[in-house]
Amino acid sequence: MAKTAKAKNNTKNQKSIEEALWDSANKLRGTVESSEYKHVVLGLIFLKFASDKFEDRRQELIAEGKEEYLEMEAFYAMKNVFFLPEDSRWSYVIGRAKQDDIALIVDTALHTIEKNNKSLKGALPDNYFSRLNLDPSKLAALLDTINNIDTTSDEEEDVVGRIYEYFLGRFAAAEGKGGGEFYTPKCIVNLIAEMLEPYKGKIYDPACGSGGMFVQSIQFVKSHQGNTKDISIYGQEYTAVTYKLAKMNLAIRGISANLGDVPANTFFKDQHPDLKADYIMANPPFNQSQWREKNELEDDPRWKGYLAPPTGNANYGWILHMLSKLSETGTAGFVLANGSMSSNTSGEGDIRKQLVENDLVDCMIALPGQLFYTTQIPVCLWFMTKNKSEDPEHGYRNRKGETLFIDARNMGTMIDRTQKELTKDDIEAIAKTYHAWRSESDGQAKEKYGEYTDEAGYSKAATLDDIQKNDYVLTPGRYVGVAEEEDDGILFEDKMTDLNTTLKQQMAEAESLDAAIRENLKLLGYE
Repeated sequence: MAKTAKAKNNTKNQKSIEEALWDSANKLRGTVESSEYKHVVLGLIFLKFASDKFEDRRQELIAEGKEEYLEMEAFYAMKNVFFLPEDSRWSYVIGRAKQDDIALIVDTALHTIEKNNKSLKGALPDNYFSRLNLDPSKLAALLDTINNIDTTSDEEEDVVGRIYEYFLGRFAAAEGKGGGEFYTPKCIVNLIAEMLEPYKGKIYDPACGSGGMFVQSIQFVKSHQGNTKDISIYGQEYTAVTYKLAKMNLAIRGISANLGDVPANTFFKDQHPDLKADYIMANPPFNQSQWREKNELEDDPRWKGYLAPPTGNANYGWILHMLSKLSETGTAGFVLANGSMSSNTSGEGDIRKQLVENDLVDCMIALPGQLFYTTQIPVCLWFMTKNKSEDPEHGYRNRKGETLFIDARNMGTMIDRTQKELTKDDIEAIAKTYHAWRSESDGQAKEKYGEYTDEAGYSKAATLDDIQKNDYVLTPGRYVGVAEEEDDGILFEDKMTDLNTTLKQQMAEAESLDAAIRENLKLLGYE
């Protein structure tokens, strides 16, 4: 009982820290756009975290009687800790927080950390604080707030990681449309991870944003008692500031990843040309127009065997790019706009037909609306694999010629006036349906997931013939049908009698109200 009470108290305290940080950050508004000040806040949180880890390791070395190694980088790197020269340590910065040149001091600290740690190359804000002409007093107040965060009190709670996640979400909501470029709602990321179960192998995200897919993959492995060393991470991001966010987000959690040497366009500068991934998790930009000129990439090897994706919409460019990166036994799960399931524009329908006939589409999920902070465009999840054969090692049955459709549009819970999220139970139910469908109908899989059966209005295991009859449209609603309404046991005649009585009462009330309105108008001189 004591442990539970402590956990609740920690959660309450953590919420207050997050809100206090957000309030302090908002004081920077006016002189700094939110798209800029997220790097100010997250850069400072990173600096505090890195410094606390450094000081902890420093105290360990002192306790072990190894004072002669205190300034040797190797003795920090061996514990996955960044080495910080004196002028880049939090104690040095906070001790000078009231000085007029505090922005320059912070910029110097971040530059020094990056210069001394190769894995952080291109990750940290570059001369942000001096360039933005921040009010020294407001910056000092933000530093004081961050100084109160104890990043090492409870590693299991991942204090800094949760603050980071909180801020990424709040910034996405505050920035409107542009925020979606770096943040995918956590519930969608969780669902993709639960579906793919990325225990071992190479994970790839060609449009990785702030790295949320990678963070959740590692969390999945940890929560299922796997070994994170069995996972290797590859990604790419086009926008320079978001590339920095991703590198910081992963570094703050101690996650090693190859995001390419520079931010770059995945289509025109693929930094992982020979990669074959076991898992692909992605939320590429929706309906990206003019992503290539008419004469560009027409004969790109990534579309070999397919039509070149149209210039007016990159959806099928992303699909074919990810397919080209998938290993022979790998599975890809990604978010796309609903139009991708049915569009016939500029050859998209022909490409989709080929994907279906090549038996690559594993599962399609229609998601509820209002999940994203930044767009009301309805979205879906695609799951693709090159191998639907029986796999005794994982307990998978032969699924050749079959695709699972799930209609989850009625799931989700409103968390405020405009925002919805999939609950833990929703995610568990959807993933369980998928795993029950692809697993053998006996043994451990059956015990864990149960036996799959179609459920009207929710799920349907469709054959290639079923999809052909629907002109290769992959919208789940076409296949799952309508859920049967439960009989409430009331005779139709009785229902009609009750409805007729209610209607007469409402009509009589309407006449009375109309008379009252006419009388009031008469008193006001309006006959």
